[in-house]
Order: sequence, then structure tokens, then C-alpha cells
Amino acid sequence: MKILGISAFYHDSAAAIIEDGEIIAAAQEERFTRKKHDPGFPAHAVKFCLEYAGTTIDKLDAIAFYDKPLLKFERLLETYYAFAPKGVSSFITAIPVWLREKMFLKRLIQEELSKIENFDKNKLKLLFPEHHLSHAASAYYSSPFEESAILTIDGVGEWATASICHGTGKDVKILKELKFPHSLGLLYSAFTYFLGFKVNSGEYKLMGLAPYGVPGSEQVNQYIAIIKEKLISLKEDGSIWLNQEYFNYATGLRMVHDNKWEQLFGFKTRKPEDELEAHHCNLGLAIQHVTEEAVILMGKEAQRLTGSKNLCLAGGVALNCVANGKLLNTGIFDDVFIQPAAGDAGGALGAAQAAYHIYFEKERIAPKAMDAMKGSYLGPEFSDLDVDRVIRKYNAQAKHFTNYDELCTYVAQRIAEDNVVGWMQGRMEFGPRALGGRSILGDPRSAEMQRKLNVKIKYRESFRPFAPSVLAEDCSSYFDHKSHSPYMLLVQSVLESRRNPLPPGYNSFSLKDKLYHLRSDMPAITHIDFSARIQTVHKETNPRYYQLIETFKKLTGYGVVVNTSFNVRGEPIICTPEDAYRCFMRTEMDFLVVGNYVFDKKAQPEWQEKDNWKEEFTLD
Repeated sequence: MKILGISAFYHDSAAAIIEDGEIIAAAQEERFTRKKHDPGFPAHAVKFCLEYAGTTIDKLDAIAFYDKPLLKFERLLETYYAFAPKGVSSFITAIPVWLREKMFLKRLIQEELSKIENFDKNKLKLLFPEHHLSHAASAYYSSPFEESAILTIDGVGEWATASICHGTGKDVKILKELKFPHSLGLLYSAFTYFLGFKVNSGEYKLMGLAPYGVPGSEQVNQYIAIIKEKLISLKEDGSIWLNQEYFNYATGLRMVHDNKWEQLFGFKTRKPEDELEAHHCNLGLAIQHVTEEAVILMGKEAQRLTGSKNLCLAGGVALNCVANGKLLNTGIFDDVFIQPAAGDAGGALGAAQAAYHIYFEKERIAPKAMDAMKGSYLGPEFSDLDVDRVIRKYNAQAKHFTNYDELCTYVAQRIAEDNVVGWMQGRMEFGPRALGGRSILGDPRSAEMQRKLNVKIKYRESFRPFAPSVLAEDCSSYFDHKSHSPYMLLVQSVLESRRNPLPPGYNSFSLKDKLYHLRSDMPAITHIDFSARIQTVHKETNPRYYQLIETFKKLTGYGVVVNTSFNVRGEPIICTPEDAYRCFMRTEMDFLVVGNYVFDKKAQPEWQEKDNWKEEFTLD
């Protein structure tokens, strides 16, 4: 039985295909179109999934879309009615789009699929599971657990903004839901907007900024008090009530009423490229603390309702890896699985899985491996022939290695010499994290690596941290984490024995002065608060990446490398060898590795294309 899942028309469109419950392929549309967070119909991703699975639309047993558009339309109408006469201009803008496109989604999906290939519309079965059920299914059915509590938290689906479910066998039972307009995800996005980052893409920047605040300081405590007194009411079960006097997302075109927030916190809404000041950092830390408190309370409620010692997480808020780490450390659950494509892209996979197990009532067999996601390496892969074509097109110079051991030795040496290496191997990752398939690598011991990567390669804000990829069995030698974290979705502390003492008066330092203090023997991956967003690398899911790090360890004594996504700011992660070469030539990257080929920047012909990536990609 083959089922195609689709998510589209909001952000992070994607497609996924499963066969007899096994995940075969999944990819986000942005990787093909090169439009970050592309919300359009995922035609390229659908075509890839069909081709990889060796099937056609006519041979599918069903296509599942990740939410129910009519329920969403009902929410839209009821919300505007409840807040009337507010939001008239927003209503006039939104309704024609809904009537033209989203009300007739079944027809729209059929029209878009017919552009890919011909099929019999009468035989096509289209299913529409609810948004949060798709999230829950993507986490539970992909997990290694026979039964589990399931917690999904995001901005909003149809009505639900968070849900607690219980997965047992093939069944997922929804136990409790938080309803719009009260939403932890939208609360975090409101602060994302107020602090000058882009909603639906900049939330991870806010998470990275938060540690630059001063924990326990008078200003942070004051901001937490204001949030809890004026903006929200946080309940014992983790549910929240948001004071809509301060928010504008329900019927307006912005997240918040700027003037009210400016009066509340005593400073103006930050513009994207404004200097970051101490009060921005402290407010970021305050909302991060409140978010963590709510997530932990929701986790406790999920455990109380299900009695389970396992937890599955999905939804956009599940990408808040700091909160995930705090939740794991409470010990409420023995084990936690987080869907690597936790946002809306993962809804495509969950929709297909929900169709298979719930609609078609097919039994579930929990995976014997670490989980069912295959390391999240579910996208396209390319051969040496594809690399050859790029070499000919750009008259590029590359060294071909027939022996992979020799390639690893060569690349590990280049990394150890403080070079930045673009690394493209095997299948592309599904989800927002680069996990060694489409990564940029560096030496974690380097004092200059974080600044070099941010300023010369990624062209992004200097405060943003980089993650370590560590050999799974060596993780506890570097970090206070004894479990695995294959999808870079848990933040834990660098071991105290590896830390450097803070200088006197550190908390009064400016953001930049804090940034360039060497905090450990791995300064490139140690964040301002001595934390790191860990990826454990496993031989069974990515043997090539594992061997590279193992070789680097033999050379340096460190089984860790810096890993950041292979892209520049505002660009989707690369997909093809040509994407890789273009990004390599547009930046100050030193070496590029694609499959069995290694490109040295010094040996390349002069780049003839206009270096216009800042115009091509909208800054996120």
C-alpha cells in the first residue's frame, strides 16, 4: 500500500511517501525551487517522491493532505465575527483567497497533480486528517515506542494550537487540546516579531539570542513578571490564555499592537538590522523562560493523562531545542523522541502515516532500529556523473578519490588546519537541520571558527551559535548528555571540565565582548551559556559522515566537528551538486566535498556570475 502525504499553502510545503508503513522518501519544496519556506504546491517534491518510490499517481492507494481546510475556514469566520468590527481590512484581504483557492482545495490539488502527470481523478482517494493529528502521527509512528504520550505545540492548525494524545499500537487518541487564539507558538512568534526577527522563520534566532540575557537579573525578572501579569495567564496544565488587547494576529496583519508593547516593555519594536542591545537579549531570555515553563507543564500533564514514560514531540515549538533539553532533564519521561521535521513540512509525512494506520486501520510494528526516520536522510541523492556535469559546466577543478579512506584523511586534515569545508554526501535531510548530508564543517577547537562562519560564509548575525556533530558513543565525553540526539533537537551543557572560567564583570560585557570570550576547549560550538545543540552521529544511519569524524578524532583527539547547514542566510539548504558549487564559489569557503570529489577554492576558475545572492534570497 502506497500513500502520498502533502503539506502546502501556508509555509514549508513538502511531500512524503510511505509504502506498507515504511517511509520511502520525503522532501521540502524549498530545496527544489530555492525559495525559502516555499508555501506553494510541492510539485517538485511530489515528483521526486513518486520517482524515488517507482510509482505513479494512479498506483497510489491514497493522497493525504495535512489539515482540514473547511475547519480552518470555520475558524477564520468565527474569529472575525467574534472580534468584529475589528479586522475588516484583513477580512477583505483574506476571504477572496479562501473562496478562490482553499475552499475548493480538493479541486486545486487535482489540478496541480495533473500538471505532474495524467491520472484518473475518479479513482483518486483524497484524505484530510486534522493538522495536529498529522503532527502527532509524524512523531508517534516514526518513533521507536510501542506506546507513548504525544505532545504537539505550534502556532495554530484548524482550531487547535496544542494537543496531548496517547499513542498505543496503531491508534492515536486525542485527549486534550488548546484552542485558538490562545497559543504558545503564536506567543513566541509575537516576541520574534517585536525583537526584529521574521515570524515563521526567525524563532530559532530568538532562541539563540536568549542566552545573551543575564539570568536572574532584575530586568529579566521584571520582563517575566510583565509577560505573566499583562500578556498571558499560565495554567497548571501548561495551557495559556493570551490577553488579546495586546495581540493583533487574530484579525490583523501584524502579530502585536506595537504601541502597547512599546509602552509595556519600554522600548521600540526592533527593526531587523538594528543593533542588538542588552534589553533585547533580556526580553529574549524572559520569553524563553516562560516558554520552557509552559512546555514542562504540558509535559507533566501529558504524563498524568497517559501514564506513559515515553514522549513524542512535534509541531513548530518542538524545534525549540532548549525547551526540549529542559523537558528531558526533568526526568518526567524516561525517553523522548522529537520528529526531525517537527514543523509543517513534517505534517506531510504524518498525514500519510495517519491515513495508513488510522483510516486504513493497518497494524503498526515499532521499528527495531533507532527510529523509523532513517536518520532523516529521505531526500534526493546524486552520483559522480551528476558532479561531472557540474565540473564541465563551470570548468571547475576537482580531485577524484577512488578510496574513501583517503578522502576522509584528506578532508579531516583540511578541517584540522582551520579550513571551512562544504560537505555534500548521500540523501538530503528532511527537516530544517543539516545532519551531515548537506553541511558546512569546521574545527570546534578553533577560536576564530564561529566568527569566520558567521561573517565570511553564512553572512548572518554574529551572535548565532553553531552546533557540534559528535560520534554517538563519545557524546558524554564532551557534553552532559548520556542519551542520543540524532536530529540536533536537544540542547545540553558542555562538561564543566572543558569550560574556561568567566572573567570578572562578565555579565556587564556587551554582546560582542561576551561572544568572543573563549568559553571552553571547543569554543566554536560552545554557546554563551556553555550549552550546545548536539547532533549524535551514528554509523548505522550515516556511515560516511561517521567515518569522517572518526578520522578527525584520530588526527586531533576530538570526535567532534562544527556542523552548520550548507547555505547562506536567506537561502534554503542546498539540494544538488550545482547548488553546492554555486554556494561554495559565492562564499569564502575553502574546500567543497561532493561525493567522491574534492574542490579546492584556490584551484577554481574566477567566478563569472554576479554575486547577487543578497538580491536573490530575501534575508530571513
